[in-house]
Amino acid sequence: MHVIATAGHVDHGKSTLVRALTGMEPDRLEEERRRGLTIELGHAWTALPSGERIAFVDVPGHERFLGTMLAGVGPVPVVMFVVAADEGWMPQSEEHLVALETLGVRLGLLVVTRADLADPGPALLDARARLARGGLGQAEALAVSGRTGEGLAELRAALDRLVAGLPAPDPGAPVRLWIDRVFSVRGSGTVVTGTLPAGRVSTGDELEIDGEAVRIRAMESLKEPVDSATGVARVALNLRGRVAPERGRALVTAGAWTSTDLVDVRIHAAPGFDGPLPRRLTAHIGSAAITCDVRPLGGQVARLRLGRRVPLHLGDLLLLRDPGGHRAPRVLAGARVLDPRPPDLVRRGAARARATQLAAATLDAESLLRVHRLLRGEQLLAMGCDLPGPPVEGDWYADPAHWSRLGERLAEAVRRHGDDHPLERGMPLEAARHELELPDRRLVTALIRPPLETAGGRIVSGPSGGLPASVAGAVQRLAAELSEHPFLAPEAGRLTTLGLGSREVAAAVRAGALLRVADGIVLLPGADARAAAVLAELPQPFTVSQAKVALGTSRRVAVPLLEHLDRRGFTERVDDYLRICRVGGS
Repeated sequence: MHVIATAGHVDHGKSTLVRALTGMEPDRLEEERRRGLTIELGHAWTALPSGERIAFVDVPGHERFLGTMLAGVGPVPVVMFVVAADEGWMPQSEEHLVALETLGVRLGLLVVTRADLADPGPALLDARARLARGGLGQAEALAVSGRTGEGLAELRAALDRLVAGLPAPDPGAPVRLWIDRVFSVRGSGTVVTGTLPAGRVSTGDELEIDGEAVRIRAMESLKEPVDSATGVARVALNLRGRVAPERGRALVTAGAWTSTDLVDVRIHAAPGFDGPLPRRLTAHIGSAAITCDVRPLGGQVARLRLGRRVPLHLGDLLLLRDPGGHRAPRVLAGARVLDPRPPDLVRRGAARARATQLAAATLDAESLLRVHRLLRGEQLLAMGCDLPGPPVEGDWYADPAHWSRLGERLAEAVRRHGDDHPLERGMPLEAARHELELPDRRLVTALIRPPLETAGGRIVSGPSGGLPASVAGAVQRLAAELSEHPFLAPEAGRLTTLGLGSREVAAAVRAGALLRVADGIVLLPGADARAAAVLAELPQPFTVSQAKVALGTSRRVAVPLLEHLDRRGFTERVDDYLRICRVGGS
């Protein structure tokens, strides 16, 4: 199926033409039929000669109903622009063209109606020239009469050619269905209608409206019950849920869109408008019309604060309209979304800096990461971006330059922490996370590169296991003294002279640079295993005195060292005086 919206001045025969093409009445309200004036959106459909089915969204042409016209055209990328042969180009023709140009509609047909009342040639030439200026210069043009049927066969053939060249929408795209009509059916409940531009909806699907879950109980497309539909399609959905839907709200795939009321945009002035934007405007997207406040940031970029949250993607186009009606033209600008979740502007000069940043923005994840620096994959997808290669950790993506700077900052933070806390074994991971203002501790771990490493929830640096240089030097001096007598632990006074007070010893023990045998008794790491190897060469069992002589140490050291060896399982008591060695001997 393909969906086409009408456009054009009031009373130029849009509804008559749709009626002639489809045999259906697009004006569903009694008032519309009585007055001969389209007030609300109308819908009709037909099959083309090729068998392709098309649906029309018939919009009002009167200036008082421009908002309704935009609700119909907003979700539809193709237009059938209608101009009457006997009146030619008129004010609402121009306003509708400005709206279409601002919305980026570039595909369509030009149809000059009422060819039975006047020569269509002049109107056709004028309208073609004006559409060309509005970006619809490639639109095929032809003249018809809805009353006599003249040219309708040619129009159907032209519609066939038009839809044959339309790009195929992605059936796997996330759903965003703008609601254009809501009504109740006795025994079924709430029904909403809208144009599905892409993606797929099926009976039983759960979607969201303003964050509230709703389920599709049943659905129709062109008045026929269906189990599933893919874009582009006109659909009517019978919903079950607690939320009360209304026109201008959107049914969306949960988690696939950024629900926001604050966006940074690039402004494109509508043709004929060159003044500054008023501070209060109406923003249109899909079938939604939302009051918004405009904050110029500089150049062509601005920040919009919307009156309510709407689901947006990067690159979405909003139309900005003056709701007062006292300025002309009333369609003032288009606003392309550059960031659907922009950062706060709190510091002096932040707006100017943000404008400079946005001036070079592109519609991709790399551009967003330059601003936000770190984003989860689910956030990028909800902002409408493809994921930019592998994540830096888990589902986190980072701007490469920022990630590199973070690595440098981490190394500096660890060094500074060591200077400020010389007796601590490295920097706690959580302290590093706060220092770098990172949202996830895993990101800190991912930044660690040699000579940094983790040990016991801390980041240590270098071969000294994170010891400050003063303590590492003291350990080296102790090691030199123990090189000839590895089991002759120095007394407390000598340790202090070497620079190893109680705090320094504790730091060295935590870092694994020293072995604490008992209070006041420290040796080098691995000394217990080497002592066991020496004791294994003694006749078994052996006494403390024999062990003291074999190890070349004092009784002050030998007794606690043997008790340490007992605890480690290297030795075992036989009685109150004798031990045997469990490793390396008989």
